Amino acid sequence: MKNLRITVNGVSYDVQVEELGEGTAVAAAPAPAAAPAAAPAAKPVAAQATGSIKVTAPMPGTILSVNAQAGKAVKKGDVLVVLEAMKMENEICAPEDGTVASVHVEKGANVETGALLVSMG
Repeated sequence: MKNLRITVNGVSYDVQVEELGEGTAVAAAPAPAAAPAAAPAAKPVAAQATGSIKVTAPMPGTILSVNAQAGKAVKKGDVLVVLEAMKMENEICAPEDGTVASVHVEKGANVETGALLVSMG
């Protein structure tokens, strides 16, 4: 077993790696979630009206487009925001039917994991 420290997007993770010999069969098992050694600092959210449903960024990235508009009714699966991360476009969709209470980001904004993008009611 080797203990290694890996840094991804500025967050360090301590992991254990086991070396396997040639011809060793490996059964697929779910990997436990790695806990970050240091959590990134939370960024304050601008004071806006918020709804009970929070739609947050699943990863850090740049907002390419904002399709949501305050007061607009949306259906589950409607694209609210397009987030670019690692040169891939990720559609952030409405988790359920509802009405957009407020939009907390704008096109071109850089967001961190967990940043509030849209709130719905």
